[in-house]
Formats: sequence, structure tokens, C-alpha cells
Amino acid sequence: MNRRSPLSTASKLTVATLLIAAGGFVLQMVSGVTDTPTIPPGLVTLLVAAGLVALLPWWWMPVVGAVAGLFNVIVFVAIGAVGRLLEPSPLGSFVGAWFMFLAVIAAAVAGIIATIQNYRTGSRTGP
Repeated sequence: MNRRSPLSTASKLTVATLLIAAGGFVLQMVSGVTDTPTIPPGLVTLLVAAGLVALLPWWWMPVVGAVAGLFNVIVFVAIGAVGRLLEPSPLGSFVGAWFMFLAVIAAAVAGIIATIQNYRTGSRTGP
């Protein structure tokens, strides 16, 4: 029987930080400071990556979380959103930006660590 191995702690942390980052993204949207499209690519990237890491059994899957984290850091800097980290008004934008920024960095680090751990221990199955 092909049974799925449980997620490693680093993989769980990757999923959690991606979801926290998505929450920060939504908080910024609700605060009205982002001019996002109807379906924001950054938010979709975070949620899809969290789902893939959580649900797919391949040992290398946490790298998807790391890439999603790095993608969102690059976009955050490229669109000039770094200013939200320094301007405490509106508060929702400030808090959301910090949650998202710190969480995507943590997701990138945790995803890399999880991938390395999974490779070394063989804790996940698949190609």
C-alpha cells in the first residue's frame, strides 16, 4: 500500500508561513492600499503553493513554497511596496505588509530547509 508520509516540521512551517503571508496580503487589500487585479497573482501564488506543499507527497515539493516566497519578496520590492513597512498609516496596511514580508521570507527559508531535510531522510515519496 502506498501511504503518504506525514509532513516534516519544516514543511508544516512552510505551509503556515505561506498562509500567514496570504493573510497579510488580504489585510493590505482590505485596507485599500493595494491596486490589485480582480484575481491577484501574488495571493494566488501563495495559496496554491501552500496547497501543493501540504497535499502533494513528493520530497521536493517544499521548494515550491520557497519559490513562492522569493517571488513575492521580489514583487514586493519591484512594485515599491517596501514603503508600507515604514509608514504606519493606515494601520491595516502597515501590519499586513509586515506580516506578509516576514512570512514570505520565512516561507522561503523553511521551504529550502524542508526540501533538504526531505531529500536527506527520504521522508516523502515520489519522483
